[in-house]
Order: sequence, then C-alpha cells, then structure tokens
Amino acid sequence: MSEEKKEELQTEEVLENETEVLVEEEAPVVEETIESVKADLEVKLKEAEDKYLRVHADFENIKKRLEKEKYNAIDYASEKFAKDLLAPIDSLEMALAAEEAAKDMPSDELLAKLKEGVELTIKNFYTAFEKHDISVVETDGEFDPNFHDAVMQIDSPDHEDGHIVQRLQKGYKFKERLLRPAMVSICKK
Repeated sequence: MSEEKKEELQTEEVLENETEVLVEEEAPVVEETIESVKADLEVKLKEAEDKYLRVHADFENIKKRLEKEKYNAIDYASEKFAKDLLAPIDSLEMALAAEEAAKDMPSDELLAKLKEGVELTIKNFYTAFEKHDISVVETDGEFDPNFHDAVMQIDSPDHEDGHIVQRLQKGYKFKERLLRPAMVSICKK
C-alpha cells in the first residue's frame, strides 16, 4: 500500500477515535443536563405545590373570617335600633322613680305630669322608629288585606262599602315590609 493510503487510513482511525471519545464525553454531559433539568423541575414543582397550599390556606382562612363576619352582622344587625330604644325606656324608668318625689303633689298636677312624661316617651319611640324606617300603616280609605286585618264589619252611612271605619290597633311597616297589620273595622252595606 502506498504511503498516502496509509496516512488516510490512520487519519480516518484517528478521526473515528476522536469521534468515539467525543460521543462518550457527550453522553455524560447529556445525562447531567437531563438530571439537572429534572432536579430544577422538581424544585419548581415543590415551590408551586407550596405556593398552591399557601394560597389555598389563605383562601380557607378568608372564607372562615367572612363566614364569622356574616354571622356577627346577622346577630348584631339590630344593635343600632336597640340603642335607640334605650332613651324611651329611660324615660319610663324616670317616670316610675318620680312617683316617690311626687307624693306631696296634688293628684291633678301629678296626673298632668304623668301624662306629659308618657307623651314624651311615645315621642321618643316614634323618633327611634323614624330613624330606622319604621312607619305606621295608613288606615284612611279603602281596606287593603296586605296591610289591614278586618276584625269587625259595621254599617256606616258616612263610609263607602269596603272602606275603613275605625282603627282598633295601629299597624307598622319596616321600610316596605309589614311588621304588624292594622286591626280595623270596615263598612259593610
């Protein structure tokens, strides 16, 4: 064989050996890269799971807090109204306490003072009612079964059939919702 061919064969063998070495060297690099990528992904997965668990726990805590606040709002919804009713009850208690001091007072004067105190107490009640949108059911005009409770029927030449003749007990509404119907007597011809 000629020297040129020998050199070509040797060059090819060297290239093959280098290629084999490169291939052998590249294989571990690829495995290390896959292992490092896998490790990175596992770390990211754990971080994502941790973040998910924290967000879920926060959501559950918020949900419990809102539920508690809702029940507190329901339980204490009438707190303002109850506070506004303290003034009338105080007036009534003062009226009872004033009875002791009024023993020397003439009965006519005592009765007038008592009447004035009761009227003031009723005024306090109506002030509290107005403040909280509680109103009296109107009883002028025609009978409305949604707001009136007819307990008697009366013949009346002054009223038309089905109209209210007399209010026997006041009815009350809270905003547009009926608290208690007005007890009335109606005209029956």
